[in-house]
Formats: sequence, C-alpha cells, structure tokens
Amino acid sequence: MASEGNSMNLGLTAAREAKKDEFYTQYVDIQKEVEAYLEYDPDTFRDKIVYCNCDDPFESNFFKYFAANFNRLGLRKLISTSYDGSSIAGGQITFDEYTAGNGEREKPKAVCIEIEEVTDFDGDGAIGIEDVQLFLENNPHSHTPLDGGGDFRSDECTDLLRQADIVVTNPPFSLFTDFISLLMRHEKKFLAIGNTNAITYQEVFPHVSSNSLWLGCTNFNVGMFFEVPSNWEKYDHIDEATGKKIARVSTSCWYTNLDHGRRHRPLSLMTMTDNLKFNRKLGNKPAYQPYENYDAIEVPYYDSIPSDYEGVMGVPVTFLDKYSPEQFEILGTLESSDPNNPYRTRWYSPQDQKDAYFRRFGKTGNIPLNMSGVINDVKVYKRILIRHRAQK
Repeated sequence: MASEGNSMNLGLTAAREAKKDEFYTQYVDIQKEVEAYLEYDPDTFRDKIVYCNCDDPFESNFFKYFAANFNRLGLRKLISTSYDGSSIAGGQITFDEYTAGNGEREKPKAVCIEIEEVTDFDGDGAIGIEDVQLFLENNPHSHTPLDGGGDFRSDECTDLLRQADIVVTNPPFSLFTDFISLLMRHEKKFLAIGNTNAITYQEVFPHVSSNSLWLGCTNFNVGMFFEVPSNWEKYDHIDEATGKKIARVSTSCWYTNLDHGRRHRPLSLMTMTDNLKFNRKLGNKPAYQPYENYDAIEVPYYDSIPSDYEGVMGVPVTFLDKYSPEQFEILGTLESSDPNNPYRTRWYSPQDQKDAYFRRFGKTGNIPLNMSGVINDVKVYKRILIRHRAQK
C-alpha cells in the first residue's frame, strides 16, 4: 500500500497511479466486519444513509454488500461515488453508456449512484444485487456523472458527505490522513480500512487517545487479502471463482468510531509477581524496566500488563486491539516530539547521542534517542503510554 509523503498533495487518481493504491476489498471481509457491529447493535445501520465515497460501483464489494443487504440492514439510502478511470476492467455492474461498440467496458468517468429502495425488480421472489442492477439500468436518474473526478475531497463528494450518516469504504492508503481528517471535521461515523501504521500518525493518534476513533472488530495484526489489477506482477494467488489476482497486505486493518462489543471486554491481567513467574517471553531480560527518558515502565507484551501497577506503562501498538476504555487511559506515545509531554523526563543533546553510540559500539557514531523510549542506550520500538483507569 502507499506510504505517507508527497502523494498527500496529489489528486486521488494521480495518487492511485503513483502509489498503486487500487486494492479492492473482498466481499467476505466486509461481511465479516459489518456483521460484528450488528451482533452488538442490530440497528447500527437502520434508517441511516451509508456513503461509500472511494468506491467504483462497477467493482466495489462495499457497494455490492450494502446494495444486496439494503432492506435487511434497514438503510434509508446508499450512495457510492467512483473516480475517473478505474483500472480494473469487467465490472460487476455495467451500463450501456460505459461500454464501447465491441461490448467491452471503457474506463468510466467518475459517477455517483444513489439508491433509496431495493425491490424484487426481476420478480424471482428474492432480492439481491441482480435487482439492484436492473433498477439502475432502468432508472438513469439514479446514476449521475461527477465533474470533480470523484476525489473524496472534491466539493461534489463533500456535499454528498454532509448528507451521510455513516461512511464505509477502503480509501487510498496514501491519502488516509486526509480521509480521516475530513470525516472528523464533518463529525461523521465511519468504518474504513487503513494502514496499521497509521495508528501512530500525528493526524490520527490524537483521535485514538481522545476515544473518538478505535480499531474495528476483525483482521487486526493478521493482514488482509485484496483484489488487485490484472497488470500487477506481485500477488499471492488467483481467485478460482473470479479469475482475479489476490494480494495480501500485512499492514492493513479496520478503523472506526462505530461502537462494538469487543472494545468493552476487559483484558485479563496478572499481578507483577505472577507475570514474572509465568511469562517466559521476557527470557533473561529484567522485567518492567523504567525508561531513561520517560516516567514510565516498559511492558513489551500486552498480555504482560500488570494489574497492580498504578503508574504509566509503555505497551506495544498491538495493545489497541485489546483496549477497553473502561479499563485503561491512553496518554500518548513514546514517539512524540511534543516538548510539553508531561511524562518525558529527559532530552538528549547531540553529544549525549554520540556518547551512547560509543558506549554501545565502541566507535564514533550517533543514536537518535529523542524520538522513542530508551533503556540502556537502546531505543525501544513503538510504544503507547497507558495507565489503569481509576475505579470509581
């Protein structure tokens, strides 16, 4: 997937082409994630306007899922907007105006599709995606061209966003911070796929720590499989049913601000003494070492968080998949340049960093120690600062 960088200033189409952002989510992953919210609250989507604002309706399994389940979910309206020139050919839904004379699909211009009802249009006694296709083909007003290219930040798409209740999509990873910022600015509920590393981005983490954004229900820390364009050379396998190439992206997960039951399950903990007795993962390393530059202790595994320590702890990013806001407070990260971080106790001078390098390696060099926690001149990997929530 795309990384942060210059692509943040590119248009949506340019970013997709430059960074290969065009990954199409599999239907089964969407179904599994959405159903988890319905288990917690069956009315999560009832009477809501769902907007898929990064989704080619010709190909998007997001559109296919919500259209096929429109009545079961109780949606009030489904909106989907595509972008100019999707590179994946052979759509699930096609219209005559988007096919060439030889019957092959042309790369379409950006289009908006809006659905307010799904009925048994073909009269076969069942309601599904086939009925949606027939409805759209017979109701031209339901799909309209977009002059702004389909960029989710365009005026047209922002106007559609304002009427939406919930946004559900897989935005381009290279524009993920733009995407989250837009949704937060408009105070929208959402369910979206992003790069796992985005958790600690300075534009994203404040929403995590303020409990206004959290991880979804499924697929965290295991990666996800996506459909990719036919011209991709690196892929894992070809789907036998569809003939499409499938690639695994290990750093991908769901982000949301929709409530679900798993985030309210407290993490099972042991005391510091019991952890030292039973947790063999620590090997011969001293346990719960204090950082040299933060008023906190190092907890290298989320299942080693002690139940009887009242101070600040640095835990792995994987903790967020187990985070219960009733059990813990999120205070910050160890990768902060904020001079007002109340838990930082030391800043390293250039000479301090040179001295640390010489102590470790016996030669001239430099260790940049100010962007992480430090133990014995060694930078600790990404950590989130937490503490137990005071019990009332």
